[in-house]
Amino acid sequence: MNTLASSVVIPKYSLEQSGGKDNLFDIRLVDSDYKEHPSIFLTPHRKDFYMLVLVEEGDRKHWVDMEPYTLQPDTLYFTTPQQVQVKEDPRPMRGIVLSFTESYLLTNASPQIRQLPIIQNPNNGHELQLQPEAMAFLRDIMEKMLLEYEQRPDWHNSMQQAYLQLLLVYLSRLYTEKFSTSERQPDRILLKKYLQLIDSNYTTHHEVAAYAGLLNISAGHLGDVIRQQSGRSAIEHIHARVLLEARRMLFHTDQSIKEIAFALGFEDASYFNRFFKRGYNQTPLAFRNATREMYH
Repeated sequence: MNTLASSVVIPKYSLEQSGGKDNLFDIRLVDSDYKEHPSIFLTPHRKDFYMLVLVEEGDRKHWVDMEPYTLQPDTLYFTTPQQVQVKEDPRPMRGIVLSFTESYLLTNASPQIRQLPIIQNPNNGHELQLQPEAMAFLRDIMEKMLLEYEQRPDWHNSMQQAYLQLLLVYLSRLYTEKFSTSERQPDRILLKKYLQLIDSNYTTHHEVAAYAGLLNISAGHLGDVIRQQSGRSAIEHIHARVLLEARRMLFHTDQSIKEIAFALGFEDASYFNRFFKRGYNQTPLAFRNATREMYH
C-alpha cells in the first residue's frame, strides 16, 4: 500500500508565518485588522498549530473543510492542525486570538490535556456559540493570559500553563455539551482511541483488523463496541476519514485522480474511483467539477 502523506499537497503555515511573535505560543488582542500574510487569503491551507478565536465583533467569511462560516459575535472558533482553511477576506474584527503548537503542548501540558475533546476534535467541529456567562468567563481568562504574555516576566510560564489548562478544560465541557452527552466509560474511551488511530493512519491502514491489532483486541470486539457507541460500523469510520481527505484534496488541489489515490494509500486508481463513488454516488472527477463550479 502506498504511504505517501496526503497533507504535503496543501500548504501548511507555521505560527510565525501567520503573524505570531514566536513559533510555539501566541496570544493577541485584535481590535481592527487581524494581520496575516497576504498569501493566506483565498488560498487553501493548513496551520501547524491550534487556534482559538474569541469573537466579540466581526463578520468576515472563511471556510473550514469546505464548510462556509461567517464570524458571529459571542462565539468561540477553534481549528486544529489537520483542518483545511480558506480565508475569504481580511475584514476587521474584534476579539482575542490564542495560538499554540503541538510542541508547546508536549513540553508544557500534561498528557491528559492533549486528550481533551477541544484538542482532539473528534467531531471535526469549528464553532461554539456562547451564552453570556460563558463569554464573560472566557474573556476573563484570555485577558489574564494576554496580560501574562505581555507584561509579567516572573512565573510567566507557570501562570500561562495554568490558565491554558483551565481554558481548555472549560472549552472541552462546552464542546461535549454541544457534540455529545456520553459519559467517559471504557467503551467510549475505546471509540475515542479508535478515531484517533484512524486520524493518524488512514493513508496506510484501510482495514478494521489493522486497527484492532494496534489496540490489541479482536476485530470482532472492536466492531461491536464501535457500532454500539457510535451507531456506525468500524469500517464506516475508516471510510469516512479517507473520503473526507479525498474531498479536501479534490477541492483544494490540482493533483490528478491517480495522484490523490496514491496519496491516500490506494495502489489502484480505478479502485479508488469505485470507492469514492460508493461514498458519494459520483466519481471523484464529477465531484471536483461540481464543487468547483458551485464555489468558484
